[in-house]
Order: sequence, then C-alpha cells, then structure tokens
Amino acid sequence: MQSLVFDNVFTRTLPVDPQSGSKRRQIRNALFSRVEPTPVSAPYLIHSSPHAAKLLGLSEADRTSENFLQVFAGNLQLPGMDAHATCYGGHQFGNWAGQLGDGRAINLGEVKTPKGHLMLQLKGAGETPYSRTADGLAVLRSSLREYVCSEAMFHLGVPTTRALSLIGTGEQVMRDMLYDGHPALEPGAVVCRVSSSFVRIGHFQMIAARQETDLLQTFTNFVIEHEFSAVAAAHKDPTERYLAWFEEVCQRTATLMVHWMRVGFVHGVMNTDNLSILGETIDYGPYGWLEGFDPDWTPNTTDAGQRRYRFGQQPAVAQWNLLQLANALYPLIQETEPLEKILGNYATAYEQKWQKMMANKLGLSTYDAVLTNRLLKLLTETETDMTLFFRHLADVRDPITDSVFLQDAYYAPEQIDLALRQQTERWLADYLQTAERQNQSHGARARLMNSTNPLYVPRNYIAQLAIDDAQQGDFKKLEQWMQVLERPYTWQEGMDQYAAKRPEWARNRTGCSQLSCSS
Repeated sequence: MQSLVFDNVFTRTLPVDPQSGSKRRQIRNALFSRVEPTPVSAPYLIHSSPHAAKLLGLSEADRTSENFLQVFAGNLQLPGMDAHATCYGGHQFGNWAGQLGDGRAINLGEVKTPKGHLMLQLKGAGETPYSRTADGLAVLRSSLREYVCSEAMFHLGVPTTRALSLIGTGEQVMRDMLYDGHPALEPGAVVCRVSSSFVRIGHFQMIAARQETDLLQTFTNFVIEHEFSAVAAAHKDPTERYLAWFEEVCQRTATLMVHWMRVGFVHGVMNTDNLSILGETIDYGPYGWLEGFDPDWTPNTTDAGQRRYRFGQQPAVAQWNLLQLANALYPLIQETEPLEKILGNYATAYEQKWQKMMANKLGLSTYDAVLTNRLLKLLTETETDMTLFFRHLADVRDPITDSVFLQDAYYAPEQIDLALRQQTERWLADYLQTAERQNQSHGARARLMNSTNPLYVPRNYIAQLAIDDAQQGDFKKLEQWMQVLERPYTWQEGMDQYAAKRPEWARNRTGCSQLSCSS
C-alpha cells in the first residue's frame, strides 16, 4: 500500500464548503464538502480486481493485506488522503431535481500513477451532506452488480469507471428493494470505484443554476486542464477552448453510446447526474443486458411506464443530456449557434460510428442500410437473444443448412413458423451474398464478428445467482465468473453456463428482469 501516493489537486485547487461533516445542507460557491467514511464493524473481502489494482501499482500481497481491507471498507485513511463528497445537480427522468451530490459516495483522494492521476471513491461508505433522507450505505446485491459490471465493461472494451474492491461490511442495511412498502434487512457492502474523475454533467448544471459564473469558469478551466490536456494545449482563447472541449465531450459520448448499443447494455437511469464528462460508463444502478432483442426494453422499474431510458432511446437521451450541458455552459460562451452546431455534430458522429459498428457486427467492410434494417426487424419477430444471435451468425456459411446454428439464440424455437423461417433464410442468403460482394471471406468475416460481438456478458440472471451465493458467504461463482468475463470474446472450455441465454425461471424474477433504483 506504500505505492499509493496522493496528490489531491481537486480539493487543493477548488473551493470547499466551509462546513465539514455529514449534516444535510445546501451549499453555495463551493464544489465539495469534507466528510469521513463511516467505519464498519466486521469488514471482509469478497473480491478484488487484479487489473484495477495494477493501475494503482498494488500487488497481490497488497490486495490480501489487512490494511487493504480496512482502507477500502472505510475504516482507515492513509497518509495524504483527503476524504470528500462533491456537489452536483441534475435532471432526473427529464425534471430538474436541484442539488443532488454524492449521496452515498465518498472520494478518498487522487493517486499519482505513471500514466496520470486516479481518484479513489468508496460507494456505500456512509452519510454525506448530500444523502438527503438516505443513509449513504449500499447493500451487497447492488454492490456486487456494480463491481462485476465495471470490470466486465473494461474487458469488453467499453469506456468505464473501474472497480478495485468489493468488501462486505458485516452489517445489515434496511432496503425496500421494489419500493412496495416491504423493506427488509440485507447484507451491506462497499465498492471502491476508480477513475481519473467522477465529474458529471450535473456538476456544471448545479453551478450554473446557482448563477455562480466565476466558479463555473474556474471549474470548467480546471476540468479541461486536469482531464483534457490536449484540448488545453491546443486552444488558448477561452471561448475556443470551451467549444473545443464541449466538442470532445460530445464525441466521447457518441462513442460510448455506440459501445452500449454494440454489446446490448442498458444503463437504466441516464439522468444528467449519471453521465460522466469523460465519456465513461458511470453509476451502475438498475442496469441490464439486452437478452431478448427489444429496443423498448428498460431494466428500471421506476421507468417502466415512461420507458425514457429504454435501450433504443439511449443515444437520443445522451444528446438531450448534452443539451443540458450546453445550457449550463452558455454563460461562458454567450452564443447559442456554436453550441447547437456541436450538438448537431454529435448526431452525425453517432450515426457514422453506429454504421461502422453495425458493419463490424455483421463482419462486413461496408455498412448496408437495407440489410441491417431488415435484420433489426427480423430480430423482433420472435424473442431472440442478441448476444448469441450475432455470435452464431459468424458460423453461418449456407443460408439453408446453417440456419440451425441460430436455433440456440431463440427463446422459443419450436414456435417459429414456416413464414419466419423462410424470411430468415432469405435474409441469410442476401447477407452472405453481400459479404461475398464485399470480398469478405468466411474466415475474415468470422474474425471481425467474433472480435466485435462478445460471447460472455454479465447477464442479469447470472448476477442474481452470484448474489444468492454471496449472501450465504459463498464467493466461488463470483470468482469463476469474473475470470470468464476477463476474456469475453473467446470461447472458454467448460464455461458454457456463462454464455447461456436467460432460463425461463429468471424471466420475471426480481433482479433478473427489472430492478429499482434502490441500493
């Protein structure tokens, strides 16, 4: 743990709330409040990521040490740490919610590494000034889901915050999982999250809403210089710098949305306070993985009626969120036209990146709009597992005899009638002819597809099985699953259970289909 050297530029540079501690309060002219994690009674290590640890220079011995356990449970602070929670606002389900902030997250401090700085953050470490009526704690159920998905997304090649550790607290936490008036005690847990920054759109919104233009300028300059050094170096004029930075944020966000659509990830709660300024996936709450292909599916029970954050809507929601960032930045720009142009560039960039991604998913060198649109419609004709369909499609050489390879992707193959079978075979024939016209051999096509389409994703029902075991003190499934998820594009012998489509028992089980925002 001696390798952790702290250089807390954020708290050293930016204005702090003059009051410390967790008492609830509205703050002004400040970006953060100093607050200590709440100690826990009997912490125990459930899992730690060797890959995230490597980023910090931590060894295997470090990860299994008592100091590691105590620090990342929130019981011990190392020299140089500067614990704090940040203040931000946001639009939640399209409505301005005012001050929000780190309600159950406490930043420990910034670590210097050979590749830059990394902020360590504990989620579930107790109350902060921004906890409102909550307790700032988290339960094992949601903590395990966040821990697994953070690291899985990294191995999938999706920009994401990372997860260093998952630690049980030895304490019970009261939660009403479905918000239905039936609260129950559950095991508590703390996750250590890692990113160069946890700044979100909501940080800028809150400062703008308080009409603190000088602080908005200070903070925006800080973020650009600290997190976007290439933009800072290339643009000296303030207005040009702000616009170039906004363009970069929009481009990163477009790339992130394309990745989500590629792997079938549904965030579930894309509020503006849950969108990272870095273009990383952040705040793994009621997320889900598209199993049966359904563009209208949302994993969030709170969003079940409106479906604002459904799978197919995510790119448009991201653009709406970026519009809110543009509104917050307006006092620094004083013109709408350049901001509107950049938002238009987001839409163009997303479409271009999405088309390239879809061509890769099909193993084609060039995007074919008609072929792709026919396929997306075909996938909705019968319940079809998105992940397995694209993996098995790579094996198809003949549209008639090889259509059998796709059977495993269907949830009810016995219900597929002659008309749908013929429609599928016609599409396969046209698809294979298109690949041939584009000079894509079967080998080249399959290699491109299998490097684009994962075989193993953190499926909702497997997460629930791992949670069930972990709540009984058995972490073997979690350990094995984490190892499988390290190589999501490579078939692994004996691990077919982690690639299997959702079983029928999981269709409507809580935690396997939809979740609430409850931790």
